[in-house]
Amino acid sequence: MFDLILRNCNLPDGRRGMDIGIRGGRIAVVEAALAGVAGESIDAAGQLVTPPFVDAHFHMDATLSYGLPRVNQSGTLLEGIALWGELKPLLTQEALVERALAYCDWAVAKGLLAIRSHVDVCDPRLLAVEALLHVKDKVRPYLDLQLVAFPQDGVLRSPGALDNLKRALDMGVDVVGGIPHFERTMADGAESVRILCELAAERGLPVDMHCDESDDPLSRHVETLAFHAQRLGLQGRVTGSHLTSMHSMDNYYVSKLLPLMAEAGVAAVANPLINITLQGRHDTYPKRRGMTRVPELLAAGIPVAFGHDCVMDPWYSLGSGDMLEVAAMGLHVAQMTSQDGMRACFAAVTATPARILGLDGYGLEPGCRADLVLLQAGDPVEALRLRATRLLVLRGGRIVARSPAAVATLNLPGRPSRVDFSHRT
Repeated sequence: MFDLILRNCNLPDGRRGMDIGIRGGRIAVVEAALAGVAGESIDAAGQLVTPPFVDAHFHMDATLSYGLPRVNQSGTLLEGIALWGELKPLLTQEALVERALAYCDWAVAKGLLAIRSHVDVCDPRLLAVEALLHVKDKVRPYLDLQLVAFPQDGVLRSPGALDNLKRALDMGVDVVGGIPHFERTMADGAESVRILCELAAERGLPVDMHCDESDDPLSRHVETLAFHAQRLGLQGRVTGSHLTSMHSMDNYYVSKLLPLMAEAGVAAVANPLINITLQGRHDTYPKRRGMTRVPELLAAGIPVAFGHDCVMDPWYSLGSGDMLEVAAMGLHVAQMTSQDGMRACFAAVTATPARILGLDGYGLEPGCRADLVLLQAGDPVEALRLRATRLLVLRGGRIVARSPAAVATLNLPGRPSRVDFSHRT
């Protein structure tokens, strides 16, 4: 007896026509032609069922604040940081919670059920920390929210930031963050990495640092991050986010850097939409696009996830919480248009970030949580091509979001028809 059976499902690993039996909020069985009785049975009709999307890098304290107190006219990273500094004194806990909850609703509708969000700790009031801890508890039944203590203005550069960061961890924030390239000097940046990694080791916490988010090929803090990860035994618990300077580094240095990162067990997160928008702003032509070297990182055995980073905030005026949009941009910019490359990009917004975040019970095997998304597509590549409609979103085997199929009705002369844009062979 099952609570629910999803029948005739295609799975991301290429299995087709599979049935998924769900009992007690968990996947009980995955097999073809599953025999058994269920309280409810849903025919997936040969469409893709995947574990939920996961966003490995986001800023929920800033989301949906676009236009407050003004618009970023230059569109640059530095004006965005300055604008955030103008907005911080005007923030209220109520507004932070309201915007974050609204974004979580967007996320669930898009099948995005796990988010790692950086939260600024440079405001001594820690309003954003309190707000997002409240949101984390509120959304726990339907979305996993992991928080990173992020010293936006530099943990050494901003007075009191280190103490604020420690207070945030004491309050229940999950991950130690940093931004070494924003410190006053390269030496201060390297020192900040040491201090923060030692703090994480002392507390038994993961590390996720904004690292080398710059067009400067000499911004090399990820090397220092990898060194301290290995020195302190943090392998598998450290993530370098952005790494855009790697786009501008020479090949010889990168050939040394990648094995160091792999040995140190450092994961990488690229943010395709934002990296290509904010980087290369000082270039004329040829113009750099700034996203890190995703294919090369993957070839070196380094886990690479994609993050949305920003949605309607001081740095980015667009976005809707759609991780398929993020992955599609990533595959274009990285020129990962082979079948394997496109599937790796799908994994970069599903299975890979789930591993980086350490999500318990994520996947499609028996015993995993029945957190699932039914997409209007036959396989991951088609899902990327179509930015496929999320027909159903399940959390613990319960439907939490439903969208109608995207179908156009045409009334052409002599040829009325319906079009759903899929092209299955």
